[in-house]
Amino acid sequence: MAKLTSKIAVPIILVGVFSIAVFIAAGYERLNFSFYIIISLLAIYVFFFGLAVGQNLASPIKKILNKATELSEGNLSSRVYIETKDELSELARVFNKIAEELEVSREQKSNTEKSVGIKVKAKTKELEETINALEQKVKNRTIELERLVKDSSKLQEDVKGKKDETIQLKKELDSFKQKVSKYSRSKTKTTENNE
Repeated sequence: MAKLTSKIAVPIILVGVFSIAVFIAAGYERLNFSFYIIISLLAIYVFFFGLAVGQNLASPIKKILNKATELSEGNLSSRVYIETKDELSELARVFNKIAEELEVSREQKSNTEKSVGIKVKAKTKELEETINALEQKVKNRTIELERLVKDSSKLQEDVKGKKDETIQLKKELDSFKQKVSKYSRSKTKTTENNE
């Protein structure tokens, strides 16, 4: 900021020094010691006047620059208040408006993120409940299928046992048929022999 102050103060000081030089040149023959004192005081006054004007113009710009730096570092509550009625106060007003809009935008973004987070949690919970219900159904179906497989195995064993029993019964039936047939033949022979 010293650069801005010097950019404003140096031209004012140079104009003052030039004016003093013109006064000295204009009345060089009539100069006395008191005139040199007045000129020296006038030179000191011009120097300090230039510095004061430079500081006065640079101070509001320095405030705006500091607040802009704060804003760029993330402090969105940063505001500038300048009490002048010139372009610098207009610049401060525009700066404050931009800072306010950025702050509102960040709040909206934060609220949107929170809202999305809540919606995602709700959907996630809903999906977890659905998944849990499906897992439970799968477990129930698996238990039911295991029971059916066990029953099927038992039935197959029973069928095999019945098949073996049927084969055994067929053998016995065949044996019985043979015996009946032998008995019938023997009875027929006996009846024939008796006749």
